[in-house]
Amino acid sequence: MTILVTGGAGYIGSHTVIQLLDDGADVVIADTLENSSAVVLDRIAELTGRRVPFEQVDVSDPQALDRLLTRYDVTEVIHFAGLKAVGESVEQPLRYYSHNLGSTLTLLQALDRHGIRRFVFSSSATVYGPDAAAPAQEDDPTSATNPYGWTKVMIEQMLRDLAAADDRWRIAILRYFNPVGAHPSGLIGEDPRGRPNNLLPFVTQVAVGRQNELTVFGDDYPTADGTGVRDFIHVEDLASGHVHALAHLRRTDEPVSTFNLGTGEGTSVRGLVTAFERASGHRIPVRVAPRRAGDVAVSYADSSKANDVLGWRARHGIDDICTDAWRWQRQNPLGYESLPARRRSARTQAPRRQRYPLLPALRLAGRAG
Repeated sequence: MTILVTGGAGYIGSHTVIQLLDDGADVVIADTLENSSAVVLDRIAELTGRRVPFEQVDVSDPQALDRLLTRYDVTEVIHFAGLKAVGESVEQPLRYYSHNLGSTLTLLQALDRHGIRRFVFSSSATVYGPDAAAPAQEDDPTSATNPYGWTKVMIEQMLRDLAAADDRWRIAILRYFNPVGAHPSGLIGEDPRGRPNNLLPFVTQVAVGRQNELTVFGDDYPTADGTGVRDFIHVEDLASGHVHALAHLRRTDEPVSTFNLGTGEGTSVRGLVTAFERASGHRIPVRVAPRRAGDVAVSYADSSKANDVLGWRARHGIDDICTDAWRWQRQNPLGYESLPARRRSARTQAPRRQRYPLLPALRLAGRAG
């Protein structure tokens, strides 16, 4: 079996590809590299000993998809590709609706033409909307507060309608909570383009001197320390959920299955910062700002369905998450922008030292660690 992973050079996609390879699967990656790096492909090969076939393909291009699906004997698909920045989606709603909905529709049509009907979709806990109870359950009503979230709601409906019309499809919808952490090797991790939108990458960039301080939005929520509580799931656990979901699709008769992937526990923003300070030995300066519109006080998953049906559960706690995230950031202080210290000359590093004075010491720590 060959598994097509769209967006497979991205953060969650790359971790999932490694676990698929470790599981003995054949994989082909389709990615535009618009929000990812080709360096990831080298890192995957370094970690697994296997060079994954890669196609620089936009899944909204039906001709390119037909060529790819003809060239490779694809039997299953995991669909990560898509635009995902909440704030950007508010500023550019038409772009988000056009790209996320259009590319998924084009992909599904191409798969149907080629008789490929096992499909795992990368959804989000965003679909539970601002009024969701905690813990969130798969049969709770869906809603959204931004165009990005609405694209997830709409694609989920598209998939349910497709499966209702053609029961040959086997579809798994995976609703992520807050993916964080990095591969334990420190070779791959989250490398956002520009200013990070998510909490932990921002924290790690503060620790290496790329950001001055962390802004915490709201410290007056009805929680133990006043900051929002979230379900932070290690990216390795999340990747494992995709492997389990594919195995489920091969044995189930159910056309569509929906699963929460989370730990089932909440950690506050301040709690995460404290855990990272403990893991890294660095103090993280914090500035409190007013709450953001649409943010909820508490959000965490009821993942019992995934536990029972998939035989999957999250195995990494918040300390593992912070330790692995810090290892990734200290070994790659500029993310994939530059090679690791052991492969760079001192002359090449010099300009970076001027920009980020903390980086040389962190590189040495990364080599020792």
